[in-house]
Amino acid sequence: MVQEAAGYGIQRLKSKTVRDAIIQNISSDFNLTPIIAEAYYQQISNYFSEHTNVSLSAGDVAYQAVAAEEPAGKHIRLTKKVTVRLKLMDMNSDLEVLAEYGLAGLRRHRISRLCRQAYDQSALLSHEDLAMLLTTSPATVKRDVYHLQKQGMFIMTRGTKHDMGPGLSHKTVIIDLYFKGYTFSEVERKTNHTEHSVKRYLADFVQIAALNRQNFSQAQIRMIAQKSDRTVREYLQLYETYNKQNNERLTELLTPEKPGEAAQKKSAPQQGKGDQSHE
Repeated sequence: MVQEAAGYGIQRLKSKTVRDAIIQNISSDFNLTPIIAEAYYQQISNYFSEHTNVSLSAGDVAYQAVAAEEPAGKHIRLTKKVTVRLKLMDMNSDLEVLAEYGLAGLRRHRISRLCRQAYDQSALLSHEDLAMLLTTSPATVKRDVYHLQKQGMFIMTRGTKHDMGPGLSHKTVIIDLYFKGYTFSEVERKTNHTEHSVKRYLADFVQIAALNRQNFSQAQIRMIAQKSDRTVREYLQLYETYNKQNNERLTELLTPEKPGEAAQKKSAPQQGKGDQSHE
């Protein structure tokens, strides 16, 4: 059987695939060894699969957005891009919003949805991205975002995530809402963040507040917590504000119960108003 297979020239035929033809072209065009050319081909194939193999449903679009991890100030051409799946049209909710709030309301509704979906996929949309997706101008998007923020919503764009614009950072806004008594679900709805993100920001706040209680300087806290000067400064301002008010949630965060303490409270006998001692 081996000799018969060799007689058919199977190995030579295998080398005539499109894959091998591309590898040979890469090797020839860039003066690379076949092994290096094959590695290049495999990596490029992975890139194409990552950025083009996106499953879409009705109303969805695939869009290239800047990765959320990219820092502010980096040239857009040098930033890492992420292919995100966005629900541009959701007929179930869009028609209701259109009927009740008109075209401007529909556009703002979509801005909120698109930003949330992009962020959930580790990417951020800019005002220019939103303008392109919604066939409007960046100036209109900017006004819409401002309008939504005035209503108490936090729209996660590239600018707000990296604190490029004026005002408090999104992290500080989220923690402030929590200390004001909002539930995780309410904070999530108002800020377009997941509960996981809210809890992560609270954990960072607790670390910074705890270091402050241990009399570390602001510069030392920034180095230990690996947070920006602005984040540390705003968190400490929040701490001072709510600490003076004896905020119950702040107290609970910074003075957790000792192990077993909660269980002891549950097991301890409770004496109600009508309880009497009988000897």
